[in-house]
Amino acid sequence: MQIPSNIILMFQPSHAPETNPIERVWQHFKLGLRWQLPKSLDELRLLMRSRLEAMTPAVIASFGGWDSIRNALSVAGI
Repeated sequence: MQIPSNIILMFQPSHAPETNPIERVWQHFKLGLRWQLPKSLDELRLLMRSRLEAMTPAVIASFGGWDSIRNALSVAGI
């Protein structure tokens, strides 16, 4: 396989959730729902939907942004 010069391969350790962008997404959702007490699954879905709809492009970009990945890999000692 030929890797273009503008692509940097970064191999993540198998047990380092801090380097996985989806973990940052879940952290964002949990932070916003921490003090909510939905009474039903439908209410939880509405809370999740509102949290999702309130996400700005900047917040979404921060989940997988180069700086966040680089910082996480640095903390993981990679």
